[in-house]
Amino acid sequence: MKKEKTWALALLALLTCLGRPAVASDGAFDPVAYVNPYMGNISHLLVPTYPTVHLPNSMLRVYPERGDFTGDRLEGLPLIVTSHRGSSAFNLSPYQGDEAGLKPVIRYSYDREKIAPYRYQVYLDDANIEVDYAPSHQSAVYSLAFEKEGPSFLVFNSRNGELKCEGNKVSGFQYVDKKTKVYLYVETDKKPEKFGVLASERVKYVKSGKLSVEGKDAALALVFVGHKKIGVRYGISFISTEQARKNLEREIDTYDVNAIARAGRDEWNDALGKIRVSGGSENDKTVFYTSLYRCYERPVNLSEDGRYYSAFDGRIHEDGGHPFYTDDWIWDTYRATHPLRILIDRERETDIINSYLLMAKQMGTNWMPTFPEVTGDSRRMNSNHAVATVIDAWRKGVRGFDLEKAYEAARKGIEEKTLIPWSAAPSGWLDAFYKEHGYIPALKPGEEETVANVSPWEKRQPVAVTLGTAYDEWCLSQIAAELGKKKDAEYFLARSYNYRNLFNPETRFFHPKDKDGRFIEGVDYRYSGGLGARDYYDENNGYVYRWDVQHNVGDLISLIGGNEAFTDALDLMFDTPLGMSKWQFYASLPDHTGNVGMFSMANEPSLHIPYLYNYAGQPWKTQKRIRTLLDQWFRNDLMGVPGDEDGGGMSAFVVFSMMGFYPVTPGSPTYNIGSPVFSDVRIDLGNGNVFEIVAEGASSDNKYVQSATLNGEEVNGPWFVHDRIAGGVLSLKMGPKANKEWGIGTPPPSAGILKTEN
Repeated sequence: MKKEKTWALALLALLTCLGRPAVASDGAFDPVAYVNPYMGNISHLLVPTYPTVHLPNSMLRVYPERGDFTGDRLEGLPLIVTSHRGSSAFNLSPYQGDEAGLKPVIRYSYDREKIAPYRYQVYLDDANIEVDYAPSHQSAVYSLAFEKEGPSFLVFNSRNGELKCEGNKVSGFQYVDKKTKVYLYVETDKKPEKFGVLASERVKYVKSGKLSVEGKDAALALVFVGHKKIGVRYGISFISTEQARKNLEREIDTYDVNAIARAGRDEWNDALGKIRVSGGSENDKTVFYTSLYRCYERPVNLSEDGRYYSAFDGRIHEDGGHPFYTDDWIWDTYRATHPLRILIDRERETDIINSYLLMAKQMGTNWMPTFPEVTGDSRRMNSNHAVATVIDAWRKGVRGFDLEKAYEAARKGIEEKTLIPWSAAPSGWLDAFYKEHGYIPALKPGEEETVANVSPWEKRQPVAVTLGTAYDEWCLSQIAAELGKKKDAEYFLARSYNYRNLFNPETRFFHPKDKDGRFIEGVDYRYSGGLGARDYYDENNGYVYRWDVQHNVGDLISLIGGNEAFTDALDLMFDTPLGMSKWQFYASLPDHTGNVGMFSMANEPSLHIPYLYNYAGQPWKTQKRIRTLLDQWFRNDLMGVPGDEDGGGMSAFVVFSMMGFYPVTPGSPTYNIGSPVFSDVRIDLGNGNVFEIVAEGASSDNKYVQSATLNGEEVNGPWFVHDRIAGGVLSLKMGPKANKEWGIGTPPPSAGILKTEN
């Protein structure tokens, strides 16, 4: 009964967060009221979303430490999460009762939890402690109300580091990895009667002076007598404890959680308010603004008073007046998160690209990063898609970085670093083979791996790497053209067609090929390739990678056999069943979730696929499919995200698609038209420019475009160019039945010289 009651109260608390109007009591626009951090907190199979409390792109992030929303216990109170999906680097455990119950991290039963992007509140019901919390950028404040009689304890823990205490001040550090530390500085508003080191379930106290402890689960206990309420404020840093103190003093001079929460709410409203939507349902608005909130979790600004620690060389640098950003999983975010930021936060996008260039230099190789994190570049996944963020920004008018330096770093990262997934090694045999033959060779069934640096878990991923690199080389060709490097542009443009080398004309799928130039026999595009299909593809099967030619959809249409064959193949993907039980399918392809037939809504390589009907004369099917997918997989509930959201990688797809357009090809200054959910969308582009999408009659029934104009001119194709949106209006008339004649005049552009007019 107790668990049932806890569940009921938790759900009641959740429901009170939903459906609130985006207008504050003073009449101001209040989009943060629509954000539901619980959306997606129970995963369909793999990693859930986390209800992250933070300010936009800030270094300090926290969320309750538990497995997912169903977790019955909290692992202490968090102080800083150093990476997306990471655990807290330090923990705070308030306590009242017998000292024998003190532990480095106390596990709490909890109730009445409320989470907003700028505030965390929870009642620790067994401990009878009320918790209230609000963050700033590099500091935060807790208010802890104790209900029991007797002394109150605060236990501070570093999982692997050092803590020091002097009076009401605690400081220390924790190793994030072997070379990177995060530092902490804490003040309490009450002076403890005594404090001590907690070790081996006992506390060794002193009443004054200083003490310290270091090692695994290093813990300090502070004892307060006669105080029912204790305020805790703290700063964090990647530079030093002294800098952590400065960060706190710069940002927070109070123990008033309400004051810090108000400031945080205002900042979130400024960020989310860059896009204003009208129409749609209350749930539509919650899904939209929650997805937009997710796009601000990464990357994070590491600059502290004009300096930053870089794990890319292990040194502290001056930032020159430009913030340094890291923790950006580019394989996920290049597709839509970066293009979204170009629209609503160009200055930050400029700083992020400049941060990439600094990382490349600091690593000593001048190789563009692929998965930059707080601890350096983890080189996860495959391909080198930072090049796409560079050309996409440049083509859309971002000019605050050195394109020549970006070109060299991107080129070196593709040509000098190995293409082997999850590796930072220099290029070797597989790379030489790719340069000569234009594809990564697959191993034959039973053939043992002999190439160094190929992970026994991640494998070669030959089709995924070949297709991804072809796109990257197209991006290089476009940068070379912008720089006037004609030979380079022609060379990389030719190489951008390397996907053709793995196209099987008999099956019309991209098919693994061995080093002798023969297609691997017996491949089933649904299942083959081992765990995660990594022997051939990556996390997704051959049906998904059939469409991984973002830069040249027109050529892909020709390969598959023309418009009709192409759209039939798309239809077939959505209509092909798993062919086995779900548990069997997902045991082999656990990332390939959110299925509609063989389509996987839950993984980033699928995000552009529903828009491909636009290229083959059936844009009405894009409109239908987008609405269907949004309704099926993105909902205002605990399971309302279909897969690994990846800190904005998937949420940006939702933001774009609900607005009614999408950047299928980052690097091309064009957008595909889909089906807007809202009747009116206003995007603040900065510098007084607004782009408005007016969808007359848009509703759950009226999802089909009947006609369109852009800035008063008729739009005959289902796309438009970026340079026409500043101060522009895209007007769409929507209806309940498809106008199958609209949008078939001119398909969106593919590889080669891009058209600049529609």
